[in-house]
Amino acid sequence: MVNTPKHCPGFEQFKHLTSFMCKCPECGKEIEIFSDEADKPHNCPGCGKPVDFTRCSLYAKA
Repeated sequence: MVNTPKHCPGFEQFKHLTSFMCKCPECGKEIEIFSDEADKPHNCPGCGKPVDFTRCSLYAKA
């Protein structure tokens, strides 16, 4: 008999993630950030400059 999981494998490690929207301080483009990525370096997809999340206006995704 095959035991089929009731959810995707690896689900537990991601079920508490939250996402936020951030406006790039340089060009204003909105960037989606997940809570486990906030401490990793990111470049803005709009202007290509590194995004410093400490200068970013974070707001919850509606």
